[in-house]
This record gives sequence, C-alpha cells and structure tokens, in this order.
Amino acid sequence: MDIQTSKIELTKLILGIENKKVIDKIINLIKSEQSDFWNDLSPNEKDEIQLGINQLNAGKRVSLEEFIKRVS
Repeated sequence: MDIQTSKIELTKLILGIENKKVIDKIINLIKSEQSDFWNDLSPNEKDEIQLGINQLNAGKRVSLEEFIKRVS
C-alpha cells in the first residue's frame, strides 16, 4: 500500500472515531512525531552532543572494541 492510500485509509478510520479521548491521543501522537527532539534537550545535553561532534570532527574517536575495553 503506498503512502497516499495509507493516508486515505487513516483518514477514514479517524472520521469513524467518536471517542474524544482517542482523538486526543491521536492528535498528541501526531504532534509528538512532528516535534524535533533537539528542542526537548537541556542546554547541558546539547553541549555534550556538540562536544562529541567536535571531537569526532577532530579525529578523536575510538573503535567499539577499544571503548568496551575502557569501560569493562
């Protein structure tokens, strides 16, 4: 089934729902899927991610095997 057909089927299903709570859950699900997780991160989390990106870009990386040795 292609995406357009899926959208039509979903619309038909939604139109048949009479329970307000179910509609609210669907709305919240759709909104949560559309939001960018980055906006939900704390400034500290964003800084840590940026630090990691900067380290990778500078060539500072270790293999998975080396990482496992370090943390074991």
